[in-house]
Amino acid sequence: MNQKQLLDIIRKGESERVEFKTSYSNEVAVSLSAFCNAAGGCVMIGVTDKGEIKGVNLQKETLAEWINDIKSKTVPAIVPNVDLVNVQRKTVVLFTVAEYPVKPVAVKGRHYVRRANSNHMMTAFEISNMNLQSRNLSWDSYPYEGATIKDIDEGQVNRFIAKVNLAGRFTLPNNPKTALEKLDMLHEGVPTNAAMILFSKKNLRYNVHIGRFKTPSTIIADKMINGNLYDVLEESMQTIIGHLKFAFDINITDADTRRTEIPEYPLDAVRELLLNSLIHRDYQSPTDIQIKIFDNSISFFNPSGLYGDITENELKTDNYRASTRNKQIAEAFYLTHDIEKYGSGFIRIRKAIETYPTMEFRFRNSEYGFFSELGYSKQKINNMEVDTGKDSKKSVENVTENVTENVTENVTEKRLAKEILLITNNKNITTKELAELLNVTRMTIYRDLEKLKQRGILSHIGPDKGGYWKINEKE
Repeated sequence: MNQKQLLDIIRKGESERVEFKTSYSNEVAVSLSAFCNAAGGCVMIGVTDKGEIKGVNLQKETLAEWINDIKSKTVPAIVPNVDLVNVQRKTVVLFTVAEYPVKPVAVKGRHYVRRANSNHMMTAFEISNMNLQSRNLSWDSYPYEGATIKDIDEGQVNRFIAKVNLAGRFTLPNNPKTALEKLDMLHEGVPTNAAMILFSKKNLRYNVHIGRFKTPSTIIADKMINGNLYDVLEESMQTIIGHLKFAFDINITDADTRRTEIPEYPLDAVRELLLNSLIHRDYQSPTDIQIKIFDNSISFFNPSGLYGDITENELKTDNYRASTRNKQIAEAFYLTHDIEKYGSGFIRIRKAIETYPTMEFRFRNSEYGFFSELGYSKQKINNMEVDTGKDSKKSVENVTENVTENVTENVTEKRLAKEILLITNNKNITTKELAELLNVTRMTIYRDLEKLKQRGILSHIGPDKGGYWKINEKE
């Protein structure tokens, strides 16, 4: 490095890759280890915090002593590159390190990482995640302690196999044990953490807590959902839909009248946010996923911050490279076509809300977790893209479901009665079958079933897949 390059760096000040030190001290090893655990960087010795060049006095063995000191205090041992630059008749020493391939690097048994222009001590979770990521491993690929193949629900695995083979992205054998081995989710009869989270017979209590709020301190309803991850996804989605408002876009033509339901939020975006929470969750954290539904916003809190080197600013673009905390779980949802492409979820969310004029997508990262939110100032109440040519007489009933209950009450009650009858005759009937028999959407069925459960008329016993409906007796 020449004088001009050095002066340019000093002029810009300390940063996530540059640290100034007036003299050599133990803090030099701390900063170098923090750089190794981030994107690399350099420590300039002989420069004050304000960028004033003081220089250092070097004896014959000074540099060798400093390097040996750094090596002895760090594990794995750091051997920095050394440059001497003479500026203003003073000597500045530069110690430079690259990002270390297998992280984290420790200094005197402690681990630091560089963020902005300072060093931060890492938590136990951060240390574990960084180590797994640097080895191209993930926590969910490790064996689940104390578990055996007997702890796996074969019926759940069989449904997964059928869904994977139907999606066509991969072909799995019909034998559950062989299928799990092919996916590296079973090693010598021991399932991985991912296999247990996805297919365990017992409830591992990884909760999703969903609440409907009127104000931050006034809760109308709440529900705790847990179990196998695919069941959690469907039940959580059904619960969310049951709390959403819907507008009706009614198109009247000479031939017929068609009513289109417009959900409060694009359901594809809601599902992406839910999937993001489930797939990228830190399953070593005891904190629940928290979903809060307000009058004009829905938020998701995931107990894990951003993983890898990705930043909030990068997520705001359509060209970001995401890292995956739980690789086996992510692969499972990719193979079943629940996610389209790794690292493209936020792009699809932004695309989905384009037709919602006042809707905003907000998110922020913190050391406690990741917060994302959809909110609006005015609810979408019609589909402007519907053709309204001369042969069509368009009448839009631009009101929410709550306002139009007086118009549709009789229709809704008749449909609920039919649903009760169908369930009475077949307690194992699915939401898809109900929708087909009544010629309505599954969204409508989800909302109807939630109403029946809230009224105490209906209960669901067991998991969403494999469970059954029960008509509650009047007391």
